[in-house]
Amino acid sequence: MGGCFSDVKGGQQAVGGGGIVGHLGAQGFGGAGSAAGAAASGHNDAVEFFFQTKGVQALYTKLELSVSASKLRDRDIISKSDPMAVVYAKKRNGTLEELGRTEVIMNNLEPTWIQKISVNYQFEIVQPLIFHVYDVDSQYHNLPVKNLKLKDQDFLGEASCVLSEIVTKRNRTLTLNLHNRDGRGLKSLGTLTVQAEETVASRNAVEMTFRCHHLDNKDLFSKSDPFLRISRIAESGGSIPIFKTEVINNNLNPVWKPLCLTMQQYISKDNPLIIECFDFNSSGNHVLIGKLQKTVAELEHLHQTRSGVNLVSPPSHLRRVEKITEGQLFVDGYVKKQLYSFLDYISSGFELNFMVAVDFTASNGNPHNLDSLHYIDPSGRLNAYQQAIMDVGEVVQFYDSDRRFPAWGFGGKTFGGSVSHCFNLNRSPTDSEVTGIEGIMAAYSSTLYNVTLSGPTLFGPVINRAAEIAGGSLSVNQNKYFILLIITDGVISDIQETKDALVKASDLPLSILIVGVGGADFTQMEVLDADDGHRLESSTGRVATRDIVQFVPMREVHRGEISIVQVLLEELPGQFLSYMRSRNIRPHFPDVVHASGQGTLYGV
Repeated sequence: MGGCFSDVKGGQQAVGGGGIVGHLGAQGFGGAGSAAGAAASGHNDAVEFFFQTKGVQALYTKLELSVSASKLRDRDIISKSDPMAVVYAKKRNGTLEELGRTEVIMNNLEPTWIQKISVNYQFEIVQPLIFHVYDVDSQYHNLPVKNLKLKDQDFLGEASCVLSEIVTKRNRTLTLNLHNRDGRGLKSLGTLTVQAEETVASRNAVEMTFRCHHLDNKDLFSKSDPFLRISRIAESGGSIPIFKTEVINNNLNPVWKPLCLTMQQYISKDNPLIIECFDFNSSGNHVLIGKLQKTVAELEHLHQTRSGVNLVSPPSHLRRVEKITEGQLFVDGYVKKQLYSFLDYISSGFELNFMVAVDFTASNGNPHNLDSLHYIDPSGRLNAYQQAIMDVGEVVQFYDSDRRFPAWGFGGKTFGGSVSHCFNLNRSPTDSEVTGIEGIMAAYSSTLYNVTLSGPTLFGPVINRAAEIAGGSLSVNQNKYFILLIITDGVISDIQETKDALVKASDLPLSILIVGVGGADFTQMEVLDADDGHRLESSTGRVATRDIVQFVPMREVHRGEISIVQVLLEELPGQFLSYMRSRNIRPHFPDVVHASGQGTLYGV
C-alpha cells in the first residue's frame, strides 16, 4: 500500500485528506493516504465485517482528527525540522495501539497536516490518546510513512488527552502542550492542536480538473513551481485543509491531475472552500501566489461557463489591501461520482477465493527435527506454516461461500520423484481444491510425509497457476476476486521470472500475500511489495498496472509488532477496488441508477 510521503519528492506528490484517501489504503485519487492503524481502530469496513462475524460489534461514532502544531523544536542544522505526527490509543493495560500517522511536512515548525486520523468514539468508555511528533530524517522521505521506523527519527514532543476532552469542546478543538516523554524539562516544546469531526457517510463525490493561467512568477531565475491547497471552512470557524495537489515544476500555466473530493470532505455544494496557490520551495517556505474562495456549486458553474476567476494576493507589510492578480483559475473538468465500498460488492454477491502455496524447499529443515520450520508438534502447537494458514484463512473464509480452496506446494520432490514447483497438496493429479481451512491443514501435514524437501525456491510457477485460475474466471463471471497466500522461508531464485508473473497478474482479479517464516533475509520480498511507490517492471519493460503484493515477516507477528489480519485487511480492500475500478465493474444493486454523463469512482 502506498503511504503519505513527505511534502517534497518523495514529496511533491498530492496529499489527500479523509474520505476516499484516508480509508482506501492509499488507492485514492490524486494522493496517498496512510492506512496505518485502520485495522485496529479506523474506518475499514472489511475489518468491521470480520469482527462482526466474531460477535464483536461496539456502538461508536466515527470521528476524524485533524492535527496541527506550533513552535516545534528545530532539530535540523541547515534547515528546519520535517515533522510527522503519530496518534495512539492507550489501552487499559498501558500499551499503545497506533491509530495512524500524518504525512511528513518539509522544513516547517508550524505544520498543518492534511492526513486525517480515524478513531471510533465510544461514549461509555474513557479513551486516552497519545500524540507523538517526530522530525523525519531526510534519507527516509521517499518511504511511505507506515514503513518508517520511529526509533530512527528525532523525537520532538508528546502530548496526551482523553478523546472526550476534544469532542466536548464547543468547536471540538483542543490545544495541548508538547513535552518530553518523561514529562520533565521546563523548556517549551511547542503546542499541538487537535480538531475532531464526525464522519459523514456519503456516496457522493466530485472529480475536478484545475488549471491556472498566467500566474505571477515568484522565482528569480526560473518560473514558479505551483501547487494548490484546498481547505474547507468549518462551521465552528477557521479552516480545515482537505487536499493538496501535486507540484508542477517551472510552469506559470499549470494543469493538475484530476482530484476527487467526497461530500464527507466538502460537506455541501454551498459550503465555502478556500483554494490557495503556492510556489513550492524545498526549504518549506512556500510562497503564496494567490487565493480565492468558492463553493463547489460555484466551481461547477465555472466549468459550465468555461470561465476563469482571478486569484487574489492578500495584504502584505508593503500593501495594506488585497490585490487582484492576473493569474486565473479554471475548472477544466467537473464530473459527479458515485462511491461504492468494499462491502457494497461483498453484500451484492462478490466473493474472495482463497488459494495457498507452501514452501517445501530443504532450507526449512528436516520435518522430523525439532528445529525444522515444518516440524509438527504432537502437543498441537502450530508451526509457522500452520499458523499463517490459520490466521489468513480464518479471515478470508468468511468471503468464500463454497469454502473450496486450491492448495499447492513448491520446491519439493513429489510423488513421481522429480522436483516440482507447483504440485497439488491433496495428491490429486487434476484437482487442487480442498475443503475448508481444515482441509488445507490436513493436506499440508500429509504432504510432509510424502514429499522430499528439495529446491530451489521459485515463485513464478505458482503465481502463474493462480493467475491462470483468476483469468479463467473472467469468462464465467466477474464476481470473483482471488487471494494467493505464499508461505516461504527464504530467498527466491527466480526474481525476474517472479516480477514478470506479477506484472502479468496485475491485470487480473488477484492479490498475493507473502508470509516469510524463519530468520532469513527477506529484502527481495520488500522489492516485490511495491510500497515504495515504484511499480514492478517486467523484463520487457512493461509496468504493473497496480500493486497486488503484500509481504509480512512472521517474526514481526510473533513479536506482536503487527497482525496478519491487520496487514491483509489494511490493503486488500484497496487492491480489490482498484481492480474493479480499472474494469468499471459495479456492485449488483438492482436499484442503482447512473445519470447520463456521470462517472463511477470506487472508494472505501
